[in-house]
Amino acid sequence: MTASLSHSQSTTLFYPSSDGKPVAETYLHLYALLVTLEVLKQYLRGRRATVLGNQFLYYAEGFPKLRVAPDVMVIFEVEPGGRDNYKIWEEKQVPVVIFEITSKGTKNEDLVEKKTLYERLGVQEYWLFDPKGEWIKSQLRGYRLAGDRYHQIRDGRSEPLQLRLQVEGQLIGFYREDTGEKLLFPEELADALVQERFAKEQERFAKEQAEEQVERLKAHLRSLGVDPDSI
Repeated sequence: MTASLSHSQSTTLFYPSSDGKPVAETYLHLYALLVTLEVLKQYLRGRRATVLGNQFLYYAEGFPKLRVAPDVMVIFEVEPGGRDNYKIWEEKQVPVVIFEITSKGTKNEDLVEKKTLYERLGVQEYWLFDPKGEWIKSQLRGYRLAGDRYHQIRDGRSEPLQLRLQVEGQLIGFYREDTGEKLLFPEELADALVQERFAKEQERFAKEQAEEQVERLKAHLRSLGVDPDSI
């Protein structure tokens, strides 16, 4: 397993954070990327980990051209938060899980070049998600490192993340293995918050209505010459 290479002149070199290319091939690919990124960020909140999306991963110190831009990568045992780019030799950690939102046009790069590189770097799991089902019939395919080689994942589980993955339309659904609870998509989370707010408003309204009824009853008793507080 190779984590990174070294070069003594690296401090004088410039490591770009952008190449000016589009983030994703289509809206569907972009949306799947952003949802995966946000769901995993929320899941790992509070842990010493970070989730980065479409940012350069530099893996050879002193060689700025040796880089790759994973769609989503999860790194453990590093400070939380974003980075302009990620340099393995500075952070001392290789990404533990990488997701590529793949298409027919990127099939060879994702299945051959990137898979070989991630295997060589020691990325524990590599997941390919094809939202349009252009070349992966099941849309989702994962590989797990065993020794120094990738083997296809058959059970839909991410061991490092302790999550179960399944296709939900044109997105990846994530479920906690310990509770079975689904990690909500941003839209689902927004809907849940609206429903929770509505339920609280309904509860408040019902309480106010009950209090008003009690006060009306007390007023009626007083009009009859009855002290409601003595009852």
